[in-house]
Amino acid sequence: MAKIKYKFNPDNLAFEKFKRSRFEWFVRLAGIISAFIILSFGFYLVVSFFFETPREKIQKREIDYLQLQNKLQNERVEVLSNIVAELENRDENIYRNIFEAEPIPKSIRDAGYGGVEKYANLEGYSNSELVMESQKQIDKLSKKLYVLTKSYDDLEDLAAKKGEMLASIPAIQPVKTSDRMRIASGFGWRVHPLYKVIKFHEGLDFTGTVGSDIYATGDGVVVEVAYSRRGYGNKVVISHGFGYKTLYAHMQKFNVRRGQKVKRGEKIGTLGNTGLSIGPHLHYEVILNGRKINPVYFFHNDLSPEEYEKVLQLAEQANQALD
Repeated sequence: MAKIKYKFNPDNLAFEKFKRSRFEWFVRLAGIISAFIILSFGFYLVVSFFFETPREKIQKREIDYLQLQNKLQNERVEVLSNIVAELENRDENIYRNIFEAEPIPKSIRDAGYGGVEKYANLEGYSNSELVMESQKQIDKLSKKLYVLTKSYDDLEDLAAKKGEMLASIPAIQPVKTSDRMRIASGFGWRVHPLYKVIKFHEGLDFTGTVGSDIYATGDGVVVEVAYSRRGYGNKVVISHGFGYKTLYAHMQKFNVRRGQKVKRGEKIGTLGNTGLSIGPHLHYEVILNGRKINPVYFFHNDLSPEEYEKVLQLAEQANQALD
């Protein structure tokens, strides 16, 4: 049974039953509810400060896991960066040198990899700087790998061309030398056989018997086959590509025609005594980008070191040319 409360009335000096108005009841209820809310909030703060909620524990574990993964990712990126740096060094200082390729400018290897707005979606978080830095490192590494991949694609093409170039560059003697076939005059200033003046001799003269075989010294295409009673006489010119040409003069007969493809060591004609010549011989020239160079430096494929040394001595003798 509810307790009945009384209130003293000073006007009639008597106790009367006490009844609360609806407003008083509302104020009292509101006070109780407010006190409960304050106490609950205070309790929540105390518990939150000293104890972790199950949700917080889960979140903390997730954060620790993500931080660990980020650390491992950064370590992997660092390892990969070191590997890429080593590959860049080999690419720049070894591979591109071997294939005589132009170096890739540092400005291209280290080019930018995105503007500031690229990372705008990563801003505003507690670990934004950490995440943004990791993303920048990954983007930078991706850019370097792309440049490196393009470089290797270029080197692959150059390697294919290098094989073709090695087969095309003159690398053997145009005749088979022997006691009866040898170098009679070398490249350089020599006495002209007819004019008896010092004149620059732009090739090598190989003496021999008429009809001796003459061979292409590298793969190429015959660009000239000419008969003449003057100058070089009957001659053949082969274009080897890569800026190289070879000239074979004073020939007797031809075994090739203009436009024909030839291989190194293939017979192209025979030795003769045509044109301005004082005896049977082959005048042989090597031309690089329009400039005539010493052919003796292009006999490395078919001579031993001892034989090559002997050829050098013969080619350097200051004697009279045969044409």
